[in-house]
Amino acid sequence: MNATWLLIATAAGLAAAGLAWYVGQTSLQITYVTLADGRQRERRLPFLMRLLLPFAPNFKPLFNRPAWAPVKERLRRDLVAAGYPDLLAPYELLALRVLMPLVLGVGLSLLLHLGFARMPGRLGVVLLERQALLYGVWIALTAFYPGWWLKHALRQRHEEMERALPFVLDLLTLSVEAGIDFMTAIRRIVERREPDALGEELIRVFRQIQVGQTRREALRDLAQRANHPDLYAVTNALIQADELGSSIGTALRLQADQMRTRRYQRAEKLANEAPVKLLFPLIVFIFPAVFIVLMGPILMELLRQGF
Repeated sequence: MNATWLLIATAAGLAAAGLAWYVGQTSLQITYVTLADGRQRERRLPFLMRLLLPFAPNFKPLFNRPAWAPVKERLRRDLVAAGYPDLLAPYELLALRVLMPLVLGVGLSLLLHLGFARMPGRLGVVLLERQALLYGVWIALTAFYPGWWLKHALRQRHEEMERALPFVLDLLTLSVEAGIDFMTAIRRIVERREPDALGEELIRVFRQIQVGQTRREALRDLAQRANHPDLYAVTNALIQADELGSSIGTALRLQADQMRTRRYQRAEKLANEAPVKLLFPLIVFIFPAVFIVLMGPILMELLRQGF
């Protein structure tokens, strides 16, 4: 009997050590994407997603069915626009939406059950009765987390493009109006700026034109990849100027002015929304703190005097 328990304890220890090693290796893992010019940029996936990603290929036959094709195509466009085209496949993101609640949900359910069962008194009984509700909430959170992460990453990349676009358009305008051709202007910009989100897309445009694509095709691909209204407007204006034979410098200057106006309007909108967003923390945190600071000494003095 002692030998059996020793064997079980040894196996459990080895399993725990292996799990700890895997978690440690996953936490240190850094992934990169390769830009069109060969440079690499870091793209870090969330820890929980990296932890479960090696198990995603087991679900590939399920999500390769024709019924999932529209969903996978939408996810593919979002992953490309968010800057993760080579790190995460659409079926992997769908698999994570199954794996996260399945693995993390079961693990948390066991931990909650063991913890609540050991709590003394009525509290433990109440928590055990509410365990199903807590488990359901956790399942919903973990199931929706991959989709929320993708939307957050896409929004961050779009915001980065919005900040850089007016400045890049000004540089392109000055270069083109100074007599530099469009290709050379893009090359100089991507060489002399740090490769941010917009710079990565311009690098790809430059390489596509180098390998034989027309400027119109490269600009259309840029708009479809980035999937941002501002870039759609800029690329459509440049394509129209190219088709009509009008000055690209004039089109760039008009677009730069429009982008600057839109950025100002966005900043004004955020400034108008700030008071509403500050209302909740003001009521919940600041007012009680002010009340405690001002009235605390008075209440303590009243209690000390027996009132």
